[in-house]
Amino acid sequence: MDAIQLSLFVSRLTAVCDEMAAVLRNAALSPNIRDRLDFSCAVFDAGGALCAQAAHIPVHLGSMAFAMADLVARFDWADGDMVIVNDPFLGGTHLPDVTLIAPVFVDRGRGDRALAGFVANRAHHADIGASTPGSMPISTRLDEEGVVIPPRLLVRAGGLDEAVLAEITGATRNPSHARGDFFAQIAANRTGRARVAEVIAGGGLAAFRDGLAAMNDYGERLARGAIAAIPDGRYAFQDLLDDDGRGRYDIPIRVRLSIAGASAHCDFTGTARQVPGNVNCPLAVAAAAVLYCFRCLMPPETPACAGALRPIALAAPTGCLINAERPAAVAAGNVETSTRIVDVLLGALARAEDDTWQGQIPAASHGSMNNLAVGGLLHEQPWDYYETIGGGMGAGAAGGGLSGVQTHMTNTLNTPIEIIESRFPLRVTRYAIRRGSGGTGARSGGDGLIRELEALAPAHATLIGERRRHAPWGIQGGEPGRPGQQWHNDRPLPGKVALDLAPGDRLRIETPGGGGWGAVGELSEARSPVW
Repeated sequence: MDAIQLSLFVSRLTAVCDEMAAVLRNAALSPNIRDRLDFSCAVFDAGGALCAQAAHIPVHLGSMAFAMADLVARFDWADGDMVIVNDPFLGGTHLPDVTLIAPVFVDRGRGDRALAGFVANRAHHADIGASTPGSMPISTRLDEEGVVIPPRLLVRAGGLDEAVLAEITGATRNPSHARGDFFAQIAANRTGRARVAEVIAGGGLAAFRDGLAAMNDYGERLARGAIAAIPDGRYAFQDLLDDDGRGRYDIPIRVRLSIAGASAHCDFTGTARQVPGNVNCPLAVAAAAVLYCFRCLMPPETPACAGALRPIALAAPTGCLINAERPAAVAAGNVETSTRIVDVLLGALARAEDDTWQGQIPAASHGSMNNLAVGGLLHEQPWDYYETIGGGMGAGAAGGGLSGVQTHMTNTLNTPIEIIESRFPLRVTRYAIRRGSGGTGARSGGDGLIRELEALAPAHATLIGERRRHAPWGIQGGEPGRPGQQWHNDRPLPGKVALDLAPGDRLRIETPGGGGWGAVGELSEARSPVW
């Protein structure tokens, strides 16, 4: 397979993921999937190794790549099967992220069907039956966060298991709505399965497997080249989570990064033990953050495949914050802790910079997904609204940070104001850039956002945010971004809080700005991160 053929092969597999995404988005009922695009699609080989993914949500995709091999090994797959799972300790991330996996079988002749690979999609369900609307409670146990779905067959040989679906949707506040979103995920996998089969039909199963091998080898070469450019050595860094929402503050995440030639090893020994609150996460989420950081250093043409992940290893003690054990609460680990892991690893990479490898690492971005979940009853019908709110991007050598954007581990859109006000008893009273919140420097960090909503009916709200106590750090002399803050009417709120809203009450979320890069007027001055 020459370079042109390989490029076409990679593009065709990526296009499968893109088409799956189009089907999922257009068929879904919930704004969280249809408008915010909080979902991801990918293709895997017969052993569960990543083959391709669309440019969707890094925390979804990296965690699927890390856990898929174990998931697919659990089943004796038949043509037409589809498995559903959201258990964070068995291949999921947090309970709202529900994954559907479908095998791809192809003809080998004489009626023989061979397993060629898998397609999968993961979508965030704003209602997965948690103790509070929006399924992002200030929880202390996994079972408070919603229905836990171990890996199980939802579709058997092409036939939907109505009992399994009813069991899952029956735990939600609006079963018919949830049912529609699950059908959208099923449709996306059916599309992906058909398109992968078409790719294989063009040259045969042996050629498909040869193409995967060539793609993985190519991805590994590009990945090793990117890592080899980093100076050899051991680099340590620490950053802190503000709190766990249950009384634990200043929770450390530590990494020792070892670069040896074209290999990287990330050791998180020294990170805090798992905590009572919900900022814990399974190792798959930590792996997603690590893989994301190194993927950002690779050339843009690097295929999103298992080969590109081969040079990277990580270790984290069992029972620590980023390798938590059941029944730890994990709702915020997927959204907040994953983002802090990125900051920690980027901080360590920044310390590797020397005269031959400079300006690669930006300052810390806003460092939170600024989660807002609201819900209640309207005309005796339950409603759930969930959103992550953007902030300021960290500045880098090439330019200042962008303002009011999602960064790093998420890649969603905002919910349009028209959708919020037409679907929910909420009014958006302010949506603006939080001017001056980015850190100053030779390159200034991006500004955060101000998002204010007024309740038009009684509701319950949950806010889960970070970087309210510890500002996003600047780098190479740049100043930190401003921490975030949030308000209920005129009362300031902590970063993680649940509260009831009366009609007329307002919630205002002011998200953090990104850190600055370089001291003002001194573009070439190199300093360690400030945090």
